[in-house]
Amino acid sequence: MSSLKPNRGAIAAGHALTAEAGAEMLRQGGNAFDAAIAAAFTACVVESSLTSLAGGGFLLAHTAAGDNRLFDFFCQTPRSQKTERSPDFYPIHANFGDTTQEFHIGLGSMAVPGAIAGLLHVHQKLGRLPLEKIVAPAQHWATHGFEVDAFRAYSFKILAPILTATAAARAIYAPQGDLLTQGDRLYLPDFAAFLHDLVRYGADWFYQGDLAHAIAQDCQSHGGYLSLEDLQTYRVIERDPLSVAYGGDTILTNPPPSSGGTLIAFALHLLSQVSPACTPHSSPRHVAILRDVMGLTNLARQRGYDDHLYRPDIAEEFLSPAHLAPYLEQLRATLSQRGNRWGSTTHISAIDGEGNAASLTTSNGEGSACIIPGTGIMMNNMLGEEDLSPQGFHQWPPNQRMSSMMAPTIVLKDGKPHIVLGSGGSNRIRTAILQVVSNVLDFGMDIEAAVSAPRLHWERGALHLEPGYEQAAIAAQGITGDDVCTWWQAPSMFFGGVHAVAVDPDGTLSGIGDGRRGGAWVVVDS
Repeated sequence: MSSLKPNRGAIAAGHALTAEAGAEMLRQGGNAFDAAIAAAFTACVVESSLTSLAGGGFLLAHTAAGDNRLFDFFCQTPRSQKTERSPDFYPIHANFGDTTQEFHIGLGSMAVPGAIAGLLHVHQKLGRLPLEKIVAPAQHWATHGFEVDAFRAYSFKILAPILTATAAARAIYAPQGDLLTQGDRLYLPDFAAFLHDLVRYGADWFYQGDLAHAIAQDCQSHGGYLSLEDLQTYRVIERDPLSVAYGGDTILTNPPPSSGGTLIAFALHLLSQVSPACTPHSSPRHVAILRDVMGLTNLARQRGYDDHLYRPDIAEEFLSPAHLAPYLEQLRATLSQRGNRWGSTTHISAIDGEGNAASLTTSNGEGSACIIPGTGIMMNNMLGEEDLSPQGFHQWPPNQRMSSMMAPTIVLKDGKPHIVLGSGGSNRIRTAILQVVSNVLDFGMDIEAAVSAPRLHWERGALHLEPGYEQAAIAAQGITGDDVCTWWQAPSMFFGGVHAVAVDPDGTLSGIGDGRRGGAWVVVDS
């Protein structure tokens, strides 16, 4: 047993076992960073269709001392676009029910993974408990197995073309020939053994040793881009988070070169000028505001943001009053004219009684279907994600940290954590976070109501709306214009999975795991 005193706190995540792993670290006297990292390792077992140690992510940290730091351990593009043979790169279609999305997988879709380096880096800098305690819950569930719940079975079905594409993947997700379904047990014994060696030898064992050589050799022989040097030179990057004032609060989020945080900040600037709180939530006018804010944000992105992601001053210029002005004018004019008319990602939010907060988003893309031999770990398919390849597939700049829509976010009130949140959902991440933040700060909702409220998403002339909006009134007022509208029959993981924790001014802790992605939360009272 730990000699440390139990720590108060709350954690929200994409699975009950993920959240419980983090809560156990708090009970053992760990801090919010221990909790988030333990939860992340466990998520790689019980949420393995959404995240992986061979993927990447970001952790936004607020320490009890008031320091804010963004740890970027997202995937890196390879050093060369040349392969010895045609790239092993092919499309699959993920069927969400009301819509279908295309992704690309294979060895040619794999970028340099950063999750292992990132989790161990943050643990070394901010963690308190020994690493063997941090990985223990993940080892337990990998060895003893866990029961596949309804959401996991649903996600397996969506990603079936990936989870059954290779013999190694089938051995995990379809060990008897058929894809695992609800009530079956999933085991990852190789993953448990891998964690034992990782604790013993550290991150260099993965990036420098036999596994790195095996990954590089497989890519060179069978159509992948990764080289041994790509793995050996990977580094975690520490950044200052992007800070945005919204009313009396401060919102911290992911800075460039990732896109999600800056686009959320741009949308919040627009939203703050049209007083959404004066509009009934989910009303036709509220839909019009959100639709137009999302549309103008996408327009601004297309007008040069993606082409200048790596400029050091891109966030300041993109969010400057001069750049915002024409979009604000267009938003006001449009609203005045109207009158009254998957991505596979998961998130962990943690806070402790000392004032530390961790917002951690990780992803494996959808997975490449390629399992690292002897580990049970699926490699990412980040080079096969359309939203991460704005210049087109196989056109990525070599040896560069990839941009991402992932946007771990912390809302500070009077300099202290108020809300810790983030989401999965590919290009729906930023609109999901935007709506939850607005629900709390503009409409005064508690965190559970804010996450559970209906969402919408607009992109490329397509408007998606969950149940809860006034369909007849919205149609009658012409709000959707020429949009192709999809009126979803039920809340869906398509609209993200915002797992969030909150602390009230009196210190009361609360949380919510988004039901759209099978989320859960735990509050620990010391």
